[in-house]
Amino acid sequence: MKIGLDNFLENHVQKFKGKRIGLVTNMTGVNQSLTPTIDLFHEHPDIHLAALYGPEHGIRGDAKEGEKVESFVDPYTKVQVYSLYGASKKPSKEMLDPVDVIFFDLQDIGARYYTFIYTMAYVMEACAEQGKHFVVLDRPNPISGTIIEGNLVAEEFKSFVGLYPIPNRHGMTVGEIAQMYKYEFGINCELTVIPMVGWNRDMYYDETGLFWVPPSPNTTGIDMSILYPGTCLVEGTNLSEGRGTTRPFEYVGSPYVDGYRLAKAFNAKKLPGVLARPTSFIPTYQKHKEQICEGVQLHLVDRTAIHSLATGLALLETIAEMYPNDFEFVQFGEKKRYMFDLLAGTNELRDLIVRGKTSTFLEGCRVQEEAFRKQREPYLLYK
Repeated sequence: MKIGLDNFLENHVQKFKGKRIGLVTNMTGVNQSLTPTIDLFHEHPDIHLAALYGPEHGIRGDAKEGEKVESFVDPYTKVQVYSLYGASKKPSKEMLDPVDVIFFDLQDIGARYYTFIYTMAYVMEACAEQGKHFVVLDRPNPISGTIIEGNLVAEEFKSFVGLYPIPNRHGMTVGEIAQMYKYEFGINCELTVIPMVGWNRDMYYDETGLFWVPPSPNTTGIDMSILYPGTCLVEGTNLSEGRGTTRPFEYVGSPYVDGYRLAKAFNAKKLPGVLARPTSFIPTYQKHKEQICEGVQLHLVDRTAIHSLATGLALLETIAEMYPNDFEFVQFGEKKRYMFDLLAGTNELRDLIVRGKTSTFLEGCRVQEEAFRKQREPYLLYK
């Protein structure tokens, strides 16, 4: 197979000769031989790389989640890098003035919460306003393009971890999402998607022959990415989601948890495709930093059978039942909003977790999943 980047360099470069090119990318922007897109563009005789744009974590991936990134001049290419995760998440007119066309080459991980697809939305909005051409160099959805899980984000809970009504696990590539943004959600910029060649919807990333480059510090691999549509919700609680360990979003625990009891209770639910193993860990940063946490590591038994969201909810429900006086949903800001609600796209799920009724929520998701499956159909590029 070929990713969009290699397809572009082999077949489409001449269409953009003479244009001033901007590039939204980071360390995942590499060709199939791991040469960075930045270098390939900068050194290409027919490409004028005029500006770089970095998403959350920066173009080199050295910033932590939520950490603001400053604009700077790239020391290797001497090209100006504009941060899209600093003072503004949407490029200003001044940031787009140096370019005619903006290319987007980032590896997504297939979950609604992951911010790269909203960076793409904001850049598309700015391109529509400033009359710039937007080009997506498509890449695989690493957790396949067939499975859809979860609810659609309610209007009042839209945020940078859920800006559009898409489910927790959307099963789309960034190129397909870009088409949906334009034709379904009205971001009417000039759009070109350079597709992959040879990618099938049922492929997982480790079946593509591509090297895995972590898109951010805590995206460690395929197992983590499959679990993430469910275990990312742990971020909205006082549990550690394993940040600051070698297994983020696979480890879940806290100083108040008994890992052996939790593993036994979770495994008794007999969820398909997953088993829990009792473990202990000490986060190096974030929640419960340098404290011993007990909990579980979730292990994939069958990645085609697991329902990631149901797995995450079952784990939270189990912990809420076992530790009703310790388990909490965390609040932030002056308005005391719940981060969990922004991740969940609704304020109904917190109560259902505490009451042990998440099966009701999952049943309600099925109607929304089916509606989304039909809604996305016209924008799918691969069968």
